[in-house]
Amino acid sequence: MRGYRARVPFQSIAAYAPAGVTMLSLGLVGELFSPRPGLPPFTFALCSDQAGSVPTDLGLGVEVHAGLEAMARADLVLALPGNEFRADPAPGAVAAFQNAHERGAIVASICVGAYLLGAAGLLDGHRATTHWRFAALLAQRHPQVDVDADVLYVDEGRILTGAGAAAGADLLLHLVRREHGAAAANAIARDMVIPPHREGGQAQFVSSPVPGSGDDRMAKVLDWARSRLDRKLTIDDLAGHALMSKRTFIRSFKASTGTTPNAWLVAERLQRAEDLLETTALSIEEVARQVGYASAAVLREQFTARRGISPQMYRRTFRS
Repeated sequence: MRGYRARVPFQSIAAYAPAGVTMLSLGLVGELFSPRPGLPPFTFALCSDQAGSVPTDLGLGVEVHAGLEAMARADLVLALPGNEFRADPAPGAVAAFQNAHERGAIVASICVGAYLLGAAGLLDGHRATTHWRFAALLAQRHPQVDVDADVLYVDEGRILTGAGAAAGADLLLHLVRREHGAAAANAIARDMVIPPHREGGQAQFVSSPVPGSGDDRMAKVLDWARSRLDRKLTIDDLAGHALMSKRTFIRSFKASTGTTPNAWLVAERLQRAEDLLETTALSIEEVARQVGYASAAVLREQFTARRGISPQMYRRTFRS
């Protein structure tokens, strides 16, 4: 995880709605940042080039009460996707995103909102993603951008980009987790009845988007593994519990989850470690033991490499 900074975590959000903005993205950001007891007091503003009615991808108009001035004071500025992304973006919007980035705001895009960040030059020299269907065009238009069409989201610190549709939820939950801790992200996900955390490097699509008959067996294996994270688990252990050969299991696992067994285990162990660091007073050594690492040093190495911060610093930052 990249992007930890010595500053107050974001609380104010401005989401830019272009012409043809998708209704899915509007509902997603509105719900995710809605007020919830016990969670950070997010303030959310939907804005556009000027206040007034903005057409959506369904042909309906949405009433937007703020213009670009809302982006000048937000901690987090989002570029929402719209169905006119192939056209040149409004110059005022381009300038507003450039100014937001220059003053230190976090800038993020969902789906083809990355085209606006690309037009603003904010993605040059960075790795970025968008919906896999439109990634090639983004790379063609902006050759200085390292476009990755395979992942759910990319965190480059103060610039983040997400893939299409529901991957926007993964991006925003990751950002909440990064800035406000696992407990806040988990509470929002629980309220929205969505997975609390998917790693950004997970594939955008899997070979069986509609669960098949084998997925129930895979789900049981995942639950079995989650209940044994304090133990050493190998691919052979997982395959044996699934009653599959190792080769067949690895292939089925990737098809069902979009990631590899080893990557999934690391992600689950670190997510459990985050929860324990936030909610308990256990020593780092005991946290390491409960998530299956041989020592605090191994946990520290894995945690810092993937979260950009040590377990001790994470605890000081997010401990309730």
